[in-house]
Amino acid sequence: MFTHGDLQVTHVFVDGDEITGVIDWSEAGQGDALFDLATLTLGHEEHLGDVVAGYGTDVDLDVIRAWWSLRSLRAVRWLIEHGFDPWPEVAVLRSRL
Repeated sequence: MFTHGDLQVTHVFVDGDEITGVIDWSEAGQGDALFDLATLTLGHEEHLGDVVAGYGTDVDLDVIRAWWSLRSLRAVRWLIEHGFDPWPEVAVLRSRL
């Protein structure tokens, strides 16, 4: 399946309830559509129900949560490699256990 690869709230333009545009397709390619849904809702878990409802098919929420964890682990690695404090991201991971 073709996916965005980095579908964040800041990459999606909306007008009311309608999506009017999506930018930054630099990481697009074949992948798991649930990764895009997870990336979009990471940090905005309160909107997961609405996103899943709009997706139009059954979504395995455990897969979404697994993608959240992987994305957070990757962020921890990037933060460490670039000299930033990873502990806020680690705290988010621990809160999901």
